[in-house]
Amino acid sequence: MNLIKWDQLEGSLAPLSNSQREWIETLEERVSKTLASDSDALLVEKNIDEKEIHLKDRKIDSCHELLQSYALLESRYESTEYKRYCIYLKELNIRKDDCNSLCMDIEKALEDMSALSTQYGIVSNKTMSLHSATEQLIAEQEKLNEIGNEITRYVKYFKEADLIMDKLESANLSVRSDTFIQITDKIETNIDFMEKNDKFKESPVYLVKYRHCQSKVIGMMHQWIMNLLDEATDSILSSLPTSESSGEDPIYPDADTQTLALLYGRFQRILPKIKPIITIIEKRSFKRQEYDSLLLECHQRYLMKRGGVISASVQKGLQSVKEKYNGDHCSFVRHACSLLLHASIDEHRLFYQFFEKKSHFLAGYLEGLCTSLYDILRPSIIHINHLETLAEICCILRIEMLEEHVQNHMEALGGFGNICLQLLHDAQERLVFRTHLYLQSDILGYNPSPGDLAYPNKLKMMEDIAESLREENRQAKIKKISVSSISSVSSVISNQELETPKFIPIVGFEPIHKLSGPVSSFNLVNNSPADLHGMWYPTVRRTLVCLSRLYRCVDRPVFQSLSKEAINFCIESIEKAKEKIEARATPLDAQLFQVKHLLILREQIAPFQVDFTVKEYSLDFSKVKTAAFGLLERRSRVFALSNNALLEFLLEGAPRMKEHLIDSRKHVDSKLKAACQMLIQHCTKLLVDPIDKLLGSNTNASSASPQKTIHQSTKVHPQVVAQVVSEVLRLIKFQLPSIQQSMQLYLANRETESILFRPIRNNIVGIFTQLSQWLHGNYSSEEQLLIACPLPEQVSIMLSSSSLAHTSNYSSTQEHHPPVTTAVAGTATI
Repeated sequence: MNLIKWDQLEGSLAPLSNSQREWIETLEERVSKTLASDSDALLVEKNIDEKEIHLKDRKIDSCHELLQSYALLESRYESTEYKRYCIYLKELNIRKDDCNSLCMDIEKALEDMSALSTQYGIVSNKTMSLHSATEQLIAEQEKLNEIGNEITRYVKYFKEADLIMDKLESANLSVRSDTFIQITDKIETNIDFMEKNDKFKESPVYLVKYRHCQSKVIGMMHQWIMNLLDEATDSILSSLPTSESSGEDPIYPDADTQTLALLYGRFQRILPKIKPIITIIEKRSFKRQEYDSLLLECHQRYLMKRGGVISASVQKGLQSVKEKYNGDHCSFVRHACSLLLHASIDEHRLFYQFFEKKSHFLAGYLEGLCTSLYDILRPSIIHINHLETLAEICCILRIEMLEEHVQNHMEALGGFGNICLQLLHDAQERLVFRTHLYLQSDILGYNPSPGDLAYPNKLKMMEDIAESLREENRQAKIKKISVSSISSVSSVISNQELETPKFIPIVGFEPIHKLSGPVSSFNLVNNSPADLHGMWYPTVRRTLVCLSRLYRCVDRPVFQSLSKEAINFCIESIEKAKEKIEARATPLDAQLFQVKHLLILREQIAPFQVDFTVKEYSLDFSKVKTAAFGLLERRSRVFALSNNALLEFLLEGAPRMKEHLIDSRKHVDSKLKAACQMLIQHCTKLLVDPIDKLLGSNTNASSASPQKTIHQSTKVHPQVVAQVVSEVLRLIKFQLPSIQQSMQLYLANRETESILFRPIRNNIVGIFTQLSQWLHGNYSSEEQLLIACPLPEQVSIMLSSSSLAHTSNYSSTQEHHPPVTTAVAGTATI
């Protein structure tokens, strides 16, 4: 069936175009012409053959027939010989004709193709224009569809206004419902659309409508949140027990669990209700001023309500703490600060459970909450007179509160830290004021009792006690006394210590313990009584205790100024005590007392990590006198226009400001050095004063007559000189051990004693060297033998042996312990 439909004119399976049909017809014509030419050649050959057959059959009767036969044979022969060429020529002619025909056909085909191409171009142009028009129509259609869709989408924002307003007017609409949240989202979306497309004709009108809806939504949120906060606050205030009925503090640190649950549980109970709405408000507050204002109002209302709940409880709690620790200022400050510290942390934590966005109102609220702490603590602090209490309060505020808590929770405790800092400044101001009064009255104006000046009796008494205790200790080791007996000995020691002023060790302060341990732990068996804090002169002990308290309580510039004043007053009090001890005892005791306490003072201020240098300013009037003399000399030029004498006086004679750097450590060192020099000179005078007088009288006599030398000075009788030398040797023999014992009793350190004894020995050896030179110049050998003056080398050996004997005796009675100081090392060359 398909083959039948192959070449049908209508509905064929392979339809041919017009050009294809023309080409087929052309080929049919050419094929028919070729077949006709071939048939003509066959007919010629057939005619020739027929003629030959006819001639064969016919008889030749005439010459004409003969010639025809001959001509026929000749043509046949020729045709036979040239047949091949003829056929070829014929084929060539045929091919030529075919080529000519083909060329004609090609030319005709080219003409047809040109015409066809022209027609194709026309059709193609029409087709392209048709396609372009179609695409343009399609694009316009799509654009119209988009515009239609946009119009449909935009119309939605305009159509929703009335619907939203109707829903907002519904009485059943709740702020917590999903419908309300969806409405608020739609309102914000529509407002954003109207603001972005403000060129639409009715955008301003609908923007006003949506803003009205937004205001209504914000009003509903505001009213709902405020009602929740008011209800929670009222429920707490109505259920809060009074301090009289509860019998306990309504808040930290002694509040019961029920009160705490009431103060914080009621607010946390409304947290699941209010938190989603507040989260929505906070998210929209970043781009909407209306929501930001609402959030600020929520912050203010929340803090106001919390303040109304907590403030009264905090004040009652502070009052309860004040009544509980009445008289104990340090505990009162510590517990009151702890109360506000925990309250601030809890309030900060509760606030950020409700809100995520930070608020500057919170810091003011917390600081206002802590203001009650300042109001209740400041009157107590500014009336405290006890220095140690003020110092302890400063340490509590600075270390326990500010450094340990506020710095670790700066955000939550910023307001609390500000209040603590104000209290710290007030306490420091009161401490500095009381310190000035204390330094004036108890150090500079200290009136020592007879027991304070009982040197060296009190040291000897303590030495005897220590010796007896060492003997008991040795006996206890021999007899292997039980532990109970040892504790009884310790109680005896503590009872004996009560007879002397007892030093209270300072907790947390190292410099005061550097010399030795506190009295309560001091071992009289292994240490000198001079190292007991209780044996120090009271002004020295008070000065060091005062400095140790101030070191961690006040700022460094204030401490440097106070330390300078305290050290100067302390040195002055030591000098006054030295004068009184010198009047009561001996100059040696007074000087050793001064050296010992200056050593203690210098050693104890060394560990302070501050600069004791203080700047002081003074006016220098040195040039005023010179300028005044210059003005008097040039009186004639007082009113001169050039080189005016009065103007030069004003410029050159003005007093100048001078800056002085006063170092308290160097001041102590200079006083210590001067005291050591006086001690060395005094000890030297005690031992060799007769020889010094002898040499001094002869030196004065020789200086009266300059013609004489030391060898020509007044000759003293040899027996007198021998008596002087014998007296000095006796003094060295009997007075030197006493001096060394006094140094041992006061200084209690072999190294310090040897440093001070070295220049004394050098001075004695120097005096004997001068005496030996004087004797060699004025006396004969027999007289020198009569005088029996030892050589300087012998004196040095005698002094060294005496020092070694003293050292051996000292080691047998007392164990070695660290030196008091090495500050006297500089006096070795004196």
